[in-house]
Amino acid sequence: MNENPVRAVALIGFGEFGGIFASDLAASGIRVSVFDILFNSGQSRAAMLAKAKNANVRACDSLEEAIRSADLVISAVTCSAAAEVAGNSVQYLRSGQTYLDINSVSPETKREIAQILELSKATFIEAAVMAPVSPQRLKVPMLLGGTAAEAIAPRLRAIGLNVTPVSTRIGVASAVKMCRSVIIKGLEALTVESLFAARRYGAEKEVLASLAATYPHMGWDGTLPDYIVSRVAEHGKRRAAEMREAAETLKKIGLEPLTALATAERQDWLVKEMVERGISIRPGETFSWQQLADAIEDAATLEKLPARVRKGA
Repeated sequence: MNENPVRAVALIGFGEFGGIFASDLAASGIRVSVFDILFNSGQSRAAMLAKAKNANVRACDSLEEAIRSADLVISAVTCSAAAEVAGNSVQYLRSGQTYLDINSVSPETKREIAQILELSKATFIEAAVMAPVSPQRLKVPMLLGGTAAEAIAPRLRAIGLNVTPVSTRIGVASAVKMCRSVIIKGLEALTVESLFAARRYGAEKEVLASLAATYPHMGWDGTLPDYIVSRVAEHGKRRAAEMREAAETLKKIGLEPLTALATAERQDWLVKEMVERGISIRPGETFSWQQLADAIEDAATLEKLPARVRKGA
């Protein structure tokens, strides 16, 4: 039996990841407090409070309020904010608390956060999320790092998290994540670039058939292309930020991040094109990479026409 169970959790960051974890933990009987800077934003506050109410979690107006009574503090913010949030949290953390950073940042940033939190009496654990949060939700596999990772893992598993300690050294788990991302998100960028070009040449059927013949178990002749492109279309901005963290990871060891940075640019490109063309993905709607490619091409073609022609169209 777990001698020190987690009864209360604080989620710092209430975006997609934080929202899923908070909702599922609350549904399992854990007391959940959440804080997000958007709670204090006039434009976003009402929607964020409604989201918290629907998730049956307590919305807090400050870090202190969220962290105060938590056994476990989970940081699920943007890459750029991870170290700052750790710095802001130090003064409110106490002995007996665990600070779990699940942000997709470089090993160096994880070490920076660990150094920041040495000023507190809380235990720092780094986590690397190794798959899309949806549809696995709480069961998404995570690698843990830190001197206390092995000891704390059973407490995290007891509340439904799928965690595997990999090292006592901070940074190893994140290095696994970053190096894997070079492949995974690089494949996404390559797929967008290849298939959008093939579509414009009318060659996508042959390209996909060739890929399916070369890699028969991947699903190039099935749902894989739609799935890969949809990941970029829905989460490209966040994935581009992660790739820039991967680039920093590579730079630190003296390896020029040629592919990682190009991947980030292509991920950003698709999101930017969709925003500029007013293209969005409706929740629950069947996704088609061909339709997205055509919509971008059609919008770009229309923009090139003289103004008087566009008005007539």
